[in-house]
Formats: sequence, C-alpha cells, structure tokens
Amino acid sequence: MLILITYDVNTTTKAGEKRLRKVAKECVNYGQRVQNSVFECLLTEAQLVRLKSIISSIIDDEKDSIRFYFLGGNWQRKIETLGKITSYDPTEELII
Repeated sequence: MLILITYDVNTTTKAGEKRLRKVAKECVNYGQRVQNSVFECLLTEAQLVRLKSIISSIIDDEKDSIRFYFLGGNWQRKIETLGKITSYDPTEELII
C-alpha cells in the first residue's frame, strides 16, 4: 500500500533538530522524499508497523506531529502533480 507520511518536528532546540534528522532518515529508509517533510512510502503491513514504532521512539509526543495518509492500492489515480515532478513510480524498476 502507498502511504504518504508528513511530519512537523519542533526544531526550536538542538534536540528538536536532531529528532528532525532522525525522522527524515527513517522515512528515507522506507520511501522517497517528495517535498521537505513529505514522503511517499510503498509499505507492507509489517514495514508500516516497524516504521511507526521507530518514529514513535524518536519524536516528542508533546511537540512533534506525524501524519500517515493511506492511499491504498489504487494510489495512481489519487495523486495529481502540478509543476516539476521530483518523484518516481515506486512500483517500477529503479536503476541506479
């Protein structure tokens, strides 16, 4: 399933800046950054559970916010882009 992950990590302190970097790093491990604090992740149920657990252990529940948008299996019809396209189709082969 395709999941859109967005986050707002409070960076008014050094600890907040560190949390922001850690959250971004974990999201990069599971998907692609499409905007500064927005990731598209094609995940299995097990991967989603693991990622939520990791992020939950990083964030400060009183200061930070993470949102998961479940786009499901028919996600190609639910995404529309205007302007520069900076992402790739996660279901196609990727040659690096």
